[in-house]
Amino acid sequence: MLSPNEQALFVLPDISIEVDAIRNDPDLSAEDKARKEEEAHRTYAEKSQAVHNINQLMKAYTLFEKDVQYLVSEDGRVIIVDEATGRPQPGRRFADGLHQALEAKEGVKLEKETRTVASITVQNLFRMYHKLAGMTGTAETEASELWEIYKLDVAVIPTNRPIRRFDQEDQIFRTKREKYNAIIEEIDRLHQLGLPVLVGTISVEVSELLSRMLSRRGIKHQLLNARHHDKEAQIVAEAGRAGAVTIATNMAGRGTDIKLAPKVVHLDRQIVESDLTLEDKLPAGQGLRQYLQENPSGLQVIGTERHEARRIDRQLRGRAGRQGDPGSSRFYLSLEDDLMRLFGSERIASVMDKLGAEEGEVIEAGMVTRSIERAQKKVEARNFEMRKHVLDYDDVMNQQRQVIYNRRHDLLEQESAREQIAEMIEESVEDILASHVDADDLAEEWNWEGLQTEFGSTFFLGYSISEDERAHASVDSLREQLLTTVREAYQRRIDVVGEEIFREVEKGISLRTIDTCWQEHLHEIDELRDGIGFVGVGGKNPLIEYKKGAYDMFESLIGRIAQETLRNLFQLRIDIGTEALEPARRPSRINAVHQDATNMGFRGVEPASTGVPGQPAQLRGSGGGSSEGQAQAVRQPVVREQPKVGRNAPCPCGSGKKYKRCCGA
Repeated sequence: MLSPNEQALFVLPDISIEVDAIRNDPDLSAEDKARKEEEAHRTYAEKSQAVHNINQLMKAYTLFEKDVQYLVSEDGRVIIVDEATGRPQPGRRFADGLHQALEAKEGVKLEKETRTVASITVQNLFRMYHKLAGMTGTAETEASELWEIYKLDVAVIPTNRPIRRFDQEDQIFRTKREKYNAIIEEIDRLHQLGLPVLVGTISVEVSELLSRMLSRRGIKHQLLNARHHDKEAQIVAEAGRAGAVTIATNMAGRGTDIKLAPKVVHLDRQIVESDLTLEDKLPAGQGLRQYLQENPSGLQVIGTERHEARRIDRQLRGRAGRQGDPGSSRFYLSLEDDLMRLFGSERIASVMDKLGAEEGEVIEAGMVTRSIERAQKKVEARNFEMRKHVLDYDDVMNQQRQVIYNRRHDLLEQESAREQIAEMIEESVEDILASHVDADDLAEEWNWEGLQTEFGSTFFLGYSISEDERAHASVDSLREQLLTTVREAYQRRIDVVGEEIFREVEKGISLRTIDTCWQEHLHEIDELRDGIGFVGVGGKNPLIEYKKGAYDMFESLIGRIAQETLRNLFQLRIDIGTEALEPARRPSRINAVHQDATNMGFRGVEPASTGVPGQPAQLRGSGGGSSEGQAQAVRQPVVREQPKVGRNAPCPCGSGKKYKRCCGA
């Protein structure tokens, strides 16, 4: 498929030009035109899907790394790993076929593609609350973002006891191999001193690599990552014991309180509970910082790589030195790390060359550490702009989301959807008249055929008017006739099945239609957002163009919800009999068919009586019947008056859709 001989696969034809050429070809009959147009649409869809699948496969192979962004479980499932927390996300799946591409890459079973039912950004989710507050130990670095997004100030509360954690300078090596060897040596040294060690990694892959290296050294340790998250409580409970070595992803870097064994705290308890800081002196005259540097004490935190956000690095450091306990932290870096590779690795490498640094030698300087922190600030600023950019786009969707959710909430709160349906009927009739009737023209010049076709495709009702009546028709009289026809058909359905049952069905159809149309709208909006960046080439603002496009699509959505609701309601067939009227025995059975579709190639069938006084009749003569000796109603066959419509042929209702996606659904 990807060979040079298949280059045509990646060239998508202009479908509008091809269809226009087919329609204007005088040598083709109507059937040939319909067939060729269908073939053109099918070819375009196949090529478009193939290109999309190849793009997703290339993304899966090049941008997604196993045991970093995802892992494969023991039962052969691809599970997303949250890069910020290091925790598995078994309930989540990548959208748009990407998850299937990862499953194909790993050779596991391909699961069915999921579909987005609802979406919202975290920022807009929190904005829904009337009161917002939070508490975290690392909010200070994000103070500007918290103010800009939520208008929240950050207040720094002093710690209960002075922090006695000794944060050492970063150590920088040329290669990852040198860095990992130095980390193993440091773990071995601290392990022999009987101190607990917490090693923080940024991915499952690195944590398992260090685990293998420690195993070869014969150092007993615990591994905490997305694969072993079920043992988290036990591993954390034992992480503060003397000589304990714990290798963990970001799972242990936040919200984890590691309780230290008393013998690993080499400080008098009175000093721990006092107000002495690292800059103060002990009673013996020695500075506390110098003492802890010469006599390591408490939990020793080792970071294998700097994260893009300083906040996550601070969370890892914060596992040590809690509640006045002593501890230390140090990060080991290499010029091959992602952050170093993106910012400043060449400059640092040239410094190492000038100093004559050989393999295995390390750079340890405050200047380098500060340079790395500046790089982190740049990345944080870039990530904030990206989040703000996403929020700007989601703000557009947020307004639409509120309208749809409020409409859905109103339906759920009300006993029935009668008022909404009545409004939809009036609005739909008005739209039909506006499309085909012009009050300034003579009645004979109105588009009567188009009006009848659209009216029939919306309400599945036949409407005919003689030539004489057309000549004397007015807009108001025509509106009244159409409304009367629809309302009478609507009332017939209520009379057939009963008020209570019909209101439940009506409400269910309304909710289901809103949900289905909203899901389709989300997919269309995603496609709009994915391609809107190209308008920037023409000098236009993508955000403004996105707002315009999203508004037009939302207006279309509102109209589509009303149209689809009425279609589903008026093509409904409800089979109900004696047993169905007894809820304890059997619920009613609901089937969607073309009811009263006299203009769709079918002959309308009169409702058949059940023969039981006071019992609702059945639509379309469907068999409800009863057991226990009662005669079952005879099912009336559907008589076809026109040729069968193919599933891929244009729907005869005039909607422009394929029959299988419209009336044949």
